[in-house]
Amino acid sequence: MNTVVCVSVVCHVASTHHQHTTNSRRQTTTATAHFPHSASTAHHRHAPSTEPREADSTMSSANLDRIHPSRITVLLMEKISQDAVKTFEAEGYTVKQAVKYGEDDLIEAMKGVHIIGVRSKTKLTSRVLEAADKLVAVGCFCIGTDQTDLKLAATKGIPVFNAPYANTRSVSELVIANIITLARQASDRNKEMHAGEWNKRSVGCYEVRGKTLGVVGYGHVGSQLSVLAEAMGMRVIFYDIEPKLCLGNASQVPTMEELLEVSDFVSLHVPADESTKNLMNAERIAQMKAGSYLINYARGSVVDIEAAAAALRSGHLAGAAFDVFPSEPAGHTKDWAVCLQGCPNTILTPHIGGSTEEAQASIGREVASKLIAYINHGSTLSAVNVPEVNVTRKLQPGQSRVLSFHINTPGVLRDINRILSIANISSQQLETSERIGYLVVDLEADHIEQVKSELEALDSNVRCRILFRGKGYVGPEP
Repeated sequence: MNTVVCVSVVCHVASTHHQHTTNSRRQTTTATAHFPHSASTAHHRHAPSTEPREADSTMSSANLDRIHPSRITVLLMEKISQDAVKTFEAEGYTVKQAVKYGEDDLIEAMKGVHIIGVRSKTKLTSRVLEAADKLVAVGCFCIGTDQTDLKLAATKGIPVFNAPYANTRSVSELVIANIITLARQASDRNKEMHAGEWNKRSVGCYEVRGKTLGVVGYGHVGSQLSVLAEAMGMRVIFYDIEPKLCLGNASQVPTMEELLEVSDFVSLHVPADESTKNLMNAERIAQMKAGSYLINYARGSVVDIEAAAAALRSGHLAGAAFDVFPSEPAGHTKDWAVCLQGCPNTILTPHIGGSTEEAQASIGREVASKLIAYINHGSTLSAVNVPEVNVTRKLQPGQSRVLSFHINTPGVLRDINRILSIANISSQQLETSERIGYLVVDLEADHIEQVKSELEALDSNVRCRILFRGKGYVGPEP
């Protein structure tokens, strides 16, 4: 069970994420972020300097150095939208960009990097994450997060953010386009025309009006697809493992088998996990209505493509569209093979469902904003692997903010409160998941050194950061 603790005399929690974003933009005062040292960093007192430096945890709170935003390094992979670059640079962060790296090169490139942004091809494996000496947060500039070792990131106190909504419209529109293209066999006619063949025909070609669309997974994309399909006169049914609010005239069916038996088009929109691996196997494909169409814009592991290819060649399936595959190349290649190639009335696209200028710009802004909110304020709202704490409270003069990830074990809250009892606390928020707890507490700056030191000394400690007011950091204050 998630636990929330909030102790505050001046805490104001915005009712929506939109309010949080709007309020953050209106703040003009400043805050300073401090990052944990790598294991090899020596702690000692620095002589006074005009250069911005990372905070040394043994210094007194009155002399805490401030890190300038330009010292926060962001590495963006795979041609992430320039909207993300502009958003980070507007905060003063230093942005580096790269198209792709092998694992060894990526490990080398991540030295000193605080934030990494990836899409679907860059794999943040356990080896990569273990070697990242300064990594504070991960941004997946896409919907899926299966390219990242989420559990390991959580145990290292590294929140992972994604954009579950931003490319919804782009994917839905392309699925609609494929439904029409399949129904009219337009893809095959196109190939014939390019080969010099004129083959005008109407046999096996249909309008989509009045046909039944079965949506498997009624989430962001599935429900948007439902609305667009209904606008074209289609009947929509859907199957989901949870009860869902039906949009328009769509209706939820109790079993996937019922959906497969009556649907003219079956469109898949489920995440990749053990429960969905080969969800559409030979048995389920055989349960589909004869002459129906299969569309997969979810994840490559969801369909047994050998079974799908056999059904297409036998004529049991009248057509199919695939945008995702069990194995996908890391980049552009002209030497790629899959068993679906050559199947009749089959549309194959290279994972471009969300690849529109609008979607990528929206994703860039959304994920960058979430990462900035965490770095500047400590907010983990919408993180996919750690407890969500929506930090909206303004840090008051003379206060510091401690951000603490810890293992959720019996007695840990008692130990934390014992440490915090030395200071006057103005706000405390705690969220826990089954394994990890995340604490955000505002307290008197005079005690920040001792509190941070004692929290880090706990056996349950995962990671501690400090945010505090000061003139050395340009950015919105939490």
